[in-house]
Amino acid sequence: MPDVEAHITGTVWKIEVSVGDTVDEGDTVVILESMKMEMPVEAEDGGTVKEILCEEGQAVNEGDSLVVLD
Repeated sequence: MPDVEAHITGTVWKIEVSVGDTVDEGDTVVILESMKMEMPVEAEDGGTVKEILCEEGQAVNEGDSLVVLD
């Protein structure tokens, strides 16, 4: 199952899921802040959150893995 990746470079503003949560395709898992705009990062596939690879306030680059789904 693919990781959920950042689609832009920005800062992790809010993590919307916890390890063990079930998410569906299209669910927001992380909200990034970039250029004073909030950008939701959505799961491309459904699954269970196995691992969270970021923390709030962390700077991330486009393509960085944020959440691992199982």
